[in-house]
Amino acid sequence: MENYIFGIRPISEALEEGKEPEKIFIQKGLTGSNFQKLFQMIREREIPFQMVPAEKLNRITRKNHQGVIAQIAIISYHKLHMIIPEIYEKGETPLLLVLDKITDVRNLGAIARTAEFAGVHALVISEKGSAPVNADAIKTSAGALSRIPVCREREILESLTFLKESGITISACTEKATDTIYETPLTGPLALIMGSEDKGISKACLSMADHIMAIPQKGKTASLNVSVATGIALFEVIRQREFNR
Repeated sequence: MENYIFGIRPISEALEEGKEPEKIFIQKGLTGSNFQKLFQMIREREIPFQMVPAEKLNRITRKNHQGVIAQIAIISYHKLHMIIPEIYEKGETPLLLVLDKITDVRNLGAIARTAEFAGVHALVISEKGSAPVNADAIKTSAGALSRIPVCREREILESLTFLKESGITISACTEKATDTIYETPLTGPLALIMGSEDKGISKACLSMADHIMAIPQKGKTASLNVSVATGIALFEVIRQREFNR
């Protein structure tokens, strides 16, 4: 339970110290002035929260939680709007990996391990509907999630808009495309979108893409695991960049 904080005052103090909760669980119908002050902090800082029945909180802990439990992040998140200028200032060509609702923590960890190995500048994930960066994810990543910047954004579509305005091409990798990763130019500033395990890339994200590309299929297997597909796509980016150099 080391990644949880219980009670109104301890959570308020944690927020004031700058700790970043993954999510805060709040008992339905909770009232009181101290709670209202905490809830105002939660709203102002745009921290994800969920109203739940008391039974759910009691399943997490039997301690006196006072109706509020915070799941604390075990990494420090980065701001996308600060990452991009830093990349350009270093004279490097941006390479971002946007994960559209990857929900399995082991897939997230495996993707982060490959991404860090490939020199990806940052991962971009959504606050809602994405796998948490927890101990299992970090273990699967072989520690890469502690080394690669992770940007947890409230709205992925807003992030994609910002990336396009920053001169970054958006390429989406999906089996539904007709062009392949080998036919798509990937040498310039790039954000690669990879989709969720069950639904793939959302239509909204696909509509933002400058290029939609697929990994060529030779066998009868319907699809690849998303972490494997990510590795193939990323190293095609590296191959094109190194070849052109």
